[in-house]
Amino acid sequence: MQSRTIYLIGPMGAGKSTIGRMLSRELNLPFLDTDQEVEERCGADIPWIFDMEGEAGFRQRETAVLECLKDDPPQVVATGGGIVMKDVNRRIMITNGFVVFLQASVSTQIMRTAKDKRRPLLQRPDRKQVLTDLYAIREPLYRQTADLVVCTDRGSPRQVIREIVDAVQGS
Repeated sequence: MQSRTIYLIGPMGAGKSTIGRMLSRELNLPFLDTDQEVEERCGADIPWIFDMEGEAGFRQRETAVLECLKDDPPQVVATGGGIVMKDVNRRIMITNGFVVFLQASVSTQIMRTAKDKRRPLLQRPDRKQVLTDLYAIREPLYRQTADLVVCTDRGSPRQVIREIVDAVQGS
């Protein structure tokens, strides 16, 4: 039985939610998506939260979710792409779990988010530049926070999950 929560971090389109659901089944652990949890607690979707409270308000809500999770039994947690921007969030994940950076190239992110209208930071004309800029800022923080880095550009989700399970069981 896994003794620590597994946090999945990485950019939009890296596969955090998809891999997270599959990994939770593989390890027989509950699954939680911080974005969905924020929406449920707020009673509004993320685009609305961004419109009303800005990114800073959303990030505060994200931190509140992480704070509540730290005393919960082990689970698999898919996080929002920007969760690493706050030092307190990085500290919570490092202290309370095993952190996996799901790495994806900008071209993979563009392909996987092409039809997504629910990501406030991508509702701009030049999505590629937005994703490139976000990755440049966040990638060092992902690496600094992670216990494991797994590239999701190629291969199946099953291969990614196998790599994570092997690392977690060896930790």
